This record gives sequence, C-alpha cells and structure tokens, in this order.
Amino acid sequence: MTGNHKDTSITRRRALVVTGGTVAAGGLAVAGYQAAFADTTTDTEATADATSTSGECMTLMSSVTEGPYYLDGALVRKDITEGKSGVPLTLRLTVVDATDGCTPVKGAAVEIWHCDAWGYYSGYTTANPGGSAPAESEDGSTANDKTYLRGYQVANANGVVKFETIFPGWYTPRTCHIHVKVHTGGEKEDGTYEGGKVNFTGQLFFDDTIAEEIFTLEPYAKHSGSYTTLDNDMVYDGGGASSGLLTLKAVHKKDPSQGYKGFLTLGVDPDAENTGAGSGSGGGDGGTPPSGAPTGAPPSDAPTDSATTSS
Repeated sequence: MTGNHKDTSITRRRALVVTGGTVAAGGLAVAGYQAAFADTTTDTEATADATSTSGECMTLMSSVTEGPYYLDGALVRKDITEGKSGVPLTLRLTVVDATDGCTPVKGAAVEIWHCDAWGYYSGYTTANPGGSAPAESEDGSTANDKTYLRGYQVANANGVVKFETIFPGWYTPRTCHIHVKVHTGGEKEDGTYEGGKVNFTGQLFFDDTIAEEIFTLEPYAKHSGSYTTLDNDMVYDGGGASSGLLTLKAVHKKDPSQGYKGFLTLGVDPDAENTGAGSGSGGGDGGTPPSGAPTGAPPSDAPTDSATTSS
C-alpha cells in the first residue's frame, strides 16, 4: 500500500487536546473477543489515566470536520459492532476540562462513528470506498445498515467511557480513522442522547505500520487499493497524540488479529460550542468526496434525532 493525495496547504488551529495512553490486545475468536472487551482496568491503565489527568493541561485544539457520513440519533451503547467482523478494538476515552486543571467531565457524552473493514459507513452503504472491495451487503453480518459502528457512551465520575468496536478499514483518499464528538448538557432519552451542545468534533488515528499489517488480514484483505498514510492524509496534521494519534500495543505481538485496546484523554472546554464544520480538507471529510460518497441530506430512512441540535 502506498500513500497518496498529499495536501501541504492544510493547517489546523488547535482547540482540543488529546493525549495518548497505552494499548493492549484481545482476540478475534470468542475467547479473544472476551479478552479484548474485558471490562477491567490494569495497573498500567490506571497509571496512564492518572498521568494524563494529573499533569499540566495542554492547549486546546480546534475541531476538525465531521465529514459527510455523520448521522444524528446514534444509540447509547458500549458495543457498537452489531456483528461486523474485524480485529477487535476497545477504546477507553477520558474527557477532562482543559480550562479547569484537567478535572474529569462527569456526564459528558462521547459519540464515535467509523467505517467497517471494507470502508463502508452505516447509512451510506452504497458509497464507493475506492479501490476494489466487495459490496457491503456481502459481509454476511446481521448488522443494521443504518446504525452499525455508531454509538454514544456517557462518562462516569472519572470522565471515562469505553467502546467495544473493530479496527476501522479505509476509504479513498483518507487514512484509517475514527470520528468523535464530545457533547455536554444533554441527557439519555429513548436509547439515544438528546439536547445539550457539542464541545468538540475530532478524529482518532492509527499508526501506519499497525494499520497496514491489519489490512493484510481477513476481512480487510478483500479491500485492495492504495491506502493513504498519515503523512498524506489531509486531516491529520502530524501532531502525534495531540492530534488524535492512538498509541497501540498488541498483547500478542505475533498475532495482531487478536485485537487492541486504545486509550486517549480528550481535553475539552465544556463551555465551548462546536458546529462540526471544523477544518481539514481530506477527501470524504471536508474536500472532494470519494466516488459515490453522499452529498446533501442523509437518506430519508436514516436514523434522525435531536442529539446534536446545536451542530
């Protein structure tokens, strides 16, 4: 796989800080999934959280574009896979108030969404991911085409949320990434999150070496073509963890298929309000969309909700 679509004219003003932690692995088989998705906190994880929240709080960074694949009305749930196959990924995200000594933001609603192993987003399953990939309908899962790989979690007293998902695939001309929004002031209602405002819209990124290794595995390997590396992505600005880059460490180094755990601390201003427009001009996320990408309003039968009325 090779990098492409470099745009050196893109800059990103900083309005949120994201600091990385450590990552561990779990498994593709049933036992592996249980390991990857185990709801436990190790000494290493606790130390990483304590280090990221007790140190000096960094400068806020600006949000980036939410892209064309966002949908209102995502469900509040920990496991967002809906049977979609792929390398297991557990995300542990900690929301802190960067304007108040990095104190935890209890009750913050963290929303994530990303593509499946072949580059397809729920709600937009006919958008061409670029390269050569099977149709989304051929994956054999029972996932709901309007809701898979989307969800909210509400932060606990320590500002922590956890998601169980899969390692995202890729689509032309973007690098591998996960979208994220932080909301405050709303509440859970009818299985989703309503009201309040969006404080931050960002993206989480993956090391090229690890991503490219994952993409040689099934089912990812069925999607062939040119993968855009971090250096050539038009949203990622090269800032490492402060720009959303996850630090990944496999528990079973000889078997990357067994999954990962990711840790990141999101430093937000709970009084700020973000529109989701952001910056960055990556294809499909602020610039020229990939072939077949959605334009205009979402499909009429896509889930809708007032969860982000301010965005």
